[in-house]
Amino acid sequence: MTRQVRRTAHRAIRVRNLVAASMALGAAVTVGACDSSAGDSKVPAQKSSSAPATYTPSASSADPEGVEKKAVLQAYDRMWAEQTKAYRKADAAGTDLDTYAAALALSSVKSDLRDLKSKGIIASGEPSHQVSVTQLDMAGEVPKARLTDCLDVSRWKLIYAQSGKPVAMPTNRLTRYVNQIKAEKWGKQWKILDVTPEQQAC
Repeated sequence: MTRQVRRTAHRAIRVRNLVAASMALGAAVTVGACDSSAGDSKVPAQKSSSAPATYTPSASSADPEGVEKKAVLQAYDRMWAEQTKAYRKADAAGTDLDTYAAALALSSVKSDLRDLKSKGIIASGEPSHQVSVTQLDMAGEVPKARLTDCLDVSRWKLIYAQSGKPVAMPTNRLTRYVNQIKAEKWGKQWKILDVTPEQQAC
């Protein structure tokens, strides 16, 4: 499957799950706690808020793998916090989104923000999420990680900026579903490269 086909398929899932069928938005949504038993990380799944606690990896840690897992979880956490800021105004300006997101994850969000802005729509609500590291590879030239998250969009609201009225949503959409995440460590910073929604309830 080519990258373009994968991107089209992923986007179709996001559309069905998050917004009315006529809108093409990404999965930058509020997220809620769910069972993360699929993960094999030794680091407990962590909840996020719009202002997650700062975590600075320590070179003297007795568990370097645990340090990196916590660092990539924090990068994912911060990415959602910055996305939330951007969606509240349909604009990434003034956020640190590109510090924590890159590649398809970043381009998809920016495309969605342009779509929102053209329709006069913004998002309201606070994100939270529970996510676990399912794979960590520090052996390569570029460290890589995979994460699994369960998104809960039931408290996330899209509204028309001028009127404050809610955007109509499909009644049969999934409100809790699995996301698979790819990340890489660029220099000292973990970057979220891809967030792939699955048509799977959680």
